[in-house]
Amino acid sequence: MPVFDAKDLSVSFSDRPILRNISFSFEKGSWVGVLGPNGAGKTTLLRTMAGHLPYANRLTFRGREVRAWRTRERAKSLAFVRQSHTLSFDFTVIELVLLGRMPHKSLLSLYEKSDMERAEQALSLLDLQGFEYRNVSTLSGGEQQRVFLAQALVQEAHVLLLDEPTTHLDVHHQFEFMEHVRGFVQKGGTVIGAFHDLELAARFCDRLIILKDGRMAAQGTPLEVLTEDSMRRVFNMDARIEKHSDGSLSIRYERTHEMMQR
Repeated sequence: MPVFDAKDLSVSFSDRPILRNISFSFEKGSWVGVLGPNGAGKTTLLRTMAGHLPYANRLTFRGREVRAWRTRERAKSLAFVRQSHTLSFDFTVIELVLLGRMPHKSLLSLYEKSDMERAEQALSLLDLQGFEYRNVSTLSGGEQQRVFLAQALVQEAHVLLLDEPTTHLDVHHQFEFMEHVRGFVQKGGTVIGAFHDLELAARFCDRLIILKDGRMAAQGTPLEVLTEDSMRRVFNMDARIEKHSDGSLSIRYERTHEMMQR
C-alpha cells in the first residue's frame, strides 16, 4: 500500500486554482523531492498532504483519505516541518522540542524521563547540545530550524513532510541534516520534501517531482527528471547537466532562457 496516493488532486483558494489534477504514488521507505520555481505549488502540496488544506478528488494517506484522519491520530504517523515559524509563546528550546511528544500523551499526563531522553537525543543529533534552556526567540534562523527538526524527530512519526528544510542552514548543517534524514529513510521512514537546491535534492532523493504553475511537469528518478530540456521548460534556464559514473549529477547554470533569445 502506498504511503501517499493522489489521483487528479486539485486545490483552490477563493476559486483560484493552485494545484491542478496532480497524480502520484509514494511508497514506504522512499525520499521524494518536490521541485519547481517560486509559486509552483510546492508548499501548498505539502500543506495539503499534512491535512491543513481542503482539496478535491483523491488524496490518501496509508489507504485513507487525508481529510478522514483525526489531527491527533495523524500526528502519530506524520510530522510536518514548515519553512518559517511564528511562535505565540516564549518557549525554551527543550519546551518546544517536547511538544513533539504531545500526540503520544493523554490530555493531563506529564512528560516522563523517556520523553526527556528522546528530546535530548534529538538535540544532540542536530548539534544543539547546551541549547536546552535557551529562549527560542534568541536563536538564529538556522538554529531555530534545527530546533523544529528536533521536534519532528521526537514525534516519532513514520513520515516527514519537509518544506525547504535546509533554508537558513549553513553548508555544514545542510549536509549533516540530509545525512540524518537519509538514515531515517534507510530505517524504513518516508520523506517528502520541497527543495530549491536542485543538486542537493538530486544527491539525496530517490525520486523527484517537478511542479510548474500548479501542474505536474515531470516525475521520476533524478536522472530522468533533471534534464537540459526540463531546465529550460520549467526553470527558464540554459544549463548543462553532467552525469557522473557514481550515478550522481551536477548542474552548470549558464544563462536564462531570455538571455538566449536576445
